[in-house]
Parts: sequence; structure tokens; C-alpha cells
Amino acid sequence: MFEIAEYIGIIAFGTSGFLVAIKNRLDLLGVLISTFLTAFGGGLIRDVIANKTPYTFIHPLPGILVLSLMVLLIAFKIHKKQNIENKTLFIISDSIGLVSFSISGALLALELNYNLTGIMALSFITAVGGGITRDVIINQVPFVFKTGFYGTVSLIVALFVYLLNLADFLNYFSLFAVFLIGTALRLIAFYKKWSVPII
Repeated sequence: MFEIAEYIGIIAFGTSGFLVAIKNRLDLLGVLISTFLTAFGGGLIRDVIANKTPYTFIHPLPGILVLSLMVLLIAFKIHKKQNIENKTLFIISDSIGLVSFSISGALLALELNYNLTGIMALSFITAVGGGITRDVIINQVPFVFKTGFYGTVSLIVALFVYLLNLADFLNYFSLFAVFLIGTALRLIAFYKKWSVPII
């Protein structure tokens, strides 16, 4: 279950990282770094916190997936599109990545016997860590801090995973339901412009 969520997140966030790089008119190296940071950054931070060898460093498939994804996106001339941050591809890929990485972070935390606080923290870091790192390097306010109900979705997903585990009902079907609910919640929040109250 962890690997499925991880690969879905890598593909989805790799796509959104590519689109953010194109929007900011980065060169090829900048696009590569943005794509890799968005796809792998949160997982790297998560694994360091969990005192594990980063998943990306010991499995060859993630790197191959991201490089193949970049080639496909360039081949289909996605980088020629305008206003990509409001395009369906960006919104859906970013939402899928957010929820998938939230699930993989929560599953790893459960495997390590973390409590609810640890599960929510690891889920959140996995989901938004790469995007924050990318945005800091690009010199812009991190996406999670200015987009309402983004990080909140990650915390809700983590809570669902925790409660399912508590009820001994954690399986492929229940996690798929959490994935669908979390993705739908993020998409609805985006289109309805939901936001966390500003203090």
C-alpha cells in the first residue's frame, strides 16, 4: 500500500513541479531540480526524520519515473501552455500528489508505531515538504501558505488513516476510499475557494 501511494504521489507531484518550473521560466536544469524536489523532497525529509534510508535512494524506479515523465511532458509540449497554474492538469496532479503522499507518510508513521501527532506530522511533511523546498528555492511564498485548505487536507487524510487503523479496518479498499475523498475534498476546496481563516 505504501509503495502504491508513493508512486502515485511521485508521478503527480513530478507533474506539478514541472508545471511550476515552466511558469517561472526556469532553464532545463531549473526544471529538472524543481521536478525532482517536488516529487522527492517531502519523502526525503520524512525518511530522514524516521531515521530510514530515503526510499528514493535505494529503489531505481522513482528516478526513472520522473525522468520519463519529464520527457513525456516536453514531448506533448505541455511547457508551451499558458496560465498553467489554473489548468486542470496542474490542479488534478497537485491534488492527487497531496493526498497520495499524505497517505504514504501516515502509513510509514503507523509502521514505526507513531502516535496521532507523529502520524499527522509525518503525513503533512511528506505531502508539502517538497513543495515548500521548491518554492523557497524559486524565491516565492510556499504554495501551502497561501492556498486555503491545502495543508488542511493532508491533516484530514492523516486523521482518517489513523482512525481506520484504530478500528482495524485499514486495507486497500479503505485507503482507496480515503484517496478518493481526500482528492475530491481538495478539488472542491479549490473550486469553491475555501480557505483557512486569516488571523
